[in-house]
Amino acid sequence: MPTRAQIVSFVGDEAPPGASPWVAGRGPSPYVAVVEPDPSWPERSAQVAATVRGALGWRVLALEHVGSTAVAGLAAKPTLDLDLVLADPDAEDAYVPALEALGFVLTVRQPWWQGHRLLRLDPPALGESLGCHLHVFGPDSAEPWKHRLFRDWLRAHPDERELYAAAKRSAADAASAAGEHSMLYNARKQDVVRAIYARAFRAAGLSD
Repeated sequence: MPTRAQIVSFVGDEAPPGASPWVAGRGPSPYVAVVEPDPSWPERSAQVAATVRGALGWRVLALEHVGSTAVAGLAAKPTLDLDLVLADPDAEDAYVPALEALGFVLTVRQPWWQGHRLLRLDPPALGESLGCHLHVFGPDSAEPWKHRLFRDWLRAHPDERELYAAAKRSAADAASAAGEHSMLYNARKQDVVRAIYARAFRAAGLSD
């Protein structure tokens, strides 16, 4: 389990000199769109999770629907985010081929940052416009804890949910107008995200 300090920290995700998080031939999505909430997202996420569990079996230590599509009433990019916790994300041969057989594509590899891998399932696998990002972490990684706390905080606080929705729409509009990819969209809303996290951390007793 990560420490309190690790959970509240936002450092350590920078790539080492000369390294890239992108698997060869992959890169960030060039499309940024925030759409109105779809009440089917949780059910669709549960279907994906069941398929992943069926493929990996006992290897799955935890599998959670996180991100904006996991918060009822919150506008979001039409992409499901799931956090998958495995014993050893570096042991790709133990899980990547089984996930690739389901249509997932290994897109990001960040062994320097909590062992993170990202496997992407693009449309039309889940429907005309719905995609999925499967984030793989190890059992001591702080990110899954962060993500669940953020999700649950937004679920319980409509004012924070509206604040975040406004930031997402503004970032998406600006990114689209500037022709920016999805990673720059994320950077545009980072200050609001960090402020919401700070309030959630304090309420959970994780920070002063």
